[in-house]
Amino acid sequence: MSRLILFNKPYGVLSQFTDRGTDGGRATLSDYIDLPGVYPAGRLDRDSEGLLLLTDDGRLQARIADPKYKLAKTYWVQVEGEPDDTALSALRRGVTLNDGLTRPAEAERIASPELWPRDPPVRFRKSVPDCWLALTIREGRNRQVRRMTAAVGHPTLRLVRVRIGNWALDGLMPGEWQEVSV
Repeated sequence: MSRLILFNKPYGVLSQFTDRGTDGGRATLSDYIDLPGVYPAGRLDRDSEGLLLLTDDGRLQARIADPKYKLAKTYWVQVEGEPDDTALSALRRGVTLNDGLTRPAEAERIASPELWPRDPPVRFRKSVPDCWLALTIREGRNRQVRRMTAAVGHPTLRLVRVRIGNWALDGLMPGEWQEVSV
């Protein structure tokens, strides 16, 4: 039977079990999960938070991570400024990045979600407002959500993945994980 782990990856943690960087002192999945044989299905940048799926099933891992399956991934994104309808429409149509046009995204403004405090906190500037978006994409290019929001003039301040397909973060605090049925 396949194992599937839902993990709320904290800010600053690498989406791998070992740190292959030059300093070797960064937090990794092994600081939180001690289960042999499970591997991340996809990635989540070190400076992003939220849902990361891990499995011991190679086919399931491919189905989750491979863009050809177009599995929806939903993010709550705190952006600089307040995106207008033009910016949201651009995200919904697809944004041209340096590696080509993105697939259309679902994008909407949302009220500030109730989240755990981030450490370190997001920089606050009195003179620059911010706003939260719910953004759902069906591909997974490197730093895609950050590049998309920047392309429409609203750099990402905080990025939390809350859903991958039918799996959601529901109630998991940073650093917590749970095994679910596949």
